[in-house]
Amino acid sequence: MSEEQHNLANEFPEFKEQIHTLKLGDAHFRKLFEEYHDTTKAISRSEQRLDILTELEEERLRKVRLSLKDQLFGMLSKAAGK
Repeated sequence: MSEEQHNLANEFPEFKEQIHTLKLGDAHFRKLFEEYHDTTKAISRSEQRLDILTELEEERLRKVRLSLKDQLFGMLSKAAGK
């Protein structure tokens, strides 16, 4: 799956405004956002065989990305008042 498909704005289009606002004003959100982006990029590079990872390493990265996505979703939901 491509890196673009896992872009946070594509994952949560209903939170586009909150993503922008939190990236600018919340250091913790920005840190998690950057980790999510970096992890997604590492997975994409592995899928494209630009970097060679074991199945276990790639699975660990996918779990990290899912955890980050859950945390980011929680922060976005809270910011949106949902």
